[in-house]
Amino acid sequence: MFFLKDLPSQQMVGTYAQAYGADPDHITSALLMMRRASLLIRSLDAFFAVHGLSQLRFLVLIVIDREPERASLTPNEIAQRIDVSKPVMTRTLQSLQKDGLITLSASPSDGRSKEAALTADGLQRLQDTLPGYFKLLSGEMTQPSATAG
Repeated sequence: MFFLKDLPSQQMVGTYAQAYGADPDHITSALLMMRRASLLIRSLDAFFAVHGLSQLRFLVLIVIDREPERASLTPNEIAQRIDVSKPVMTRTLQSLQKDGLITLSASPSDGRSKEAALTADGLQRLQDTLPGYFKLLSGEMTQPSATAG
């Protein structure tokens, strides 16, 4: 996360940018983007918490759901689509299973492998969450950009 509450002044950015051969406008734009992204992530974290989810748990549900031609995905397939380690994915899937949002069952093609599928409750939780999620994202994109101090 980006924790600077107040962005550096144009003068400060210009001084550092000149010293290191960077474009001050690019630096300022990057700082603004990082600040907005951090605020959005905080808003999303709070939103997901109200729905009993985290960003990762939400992403797992949506990754499983976004492939309508398949009823389930292996944990490895889910991990490949989300940037987390295998142990983190394993714990997340176990947590989602414990909460009744997914099932983990033996793969029909390989009994040594498991597959994750949404339960009716998991699909409902996703459907209940998506409108607010898209509203937050849409609202972020319609806000005017802030300027550096």
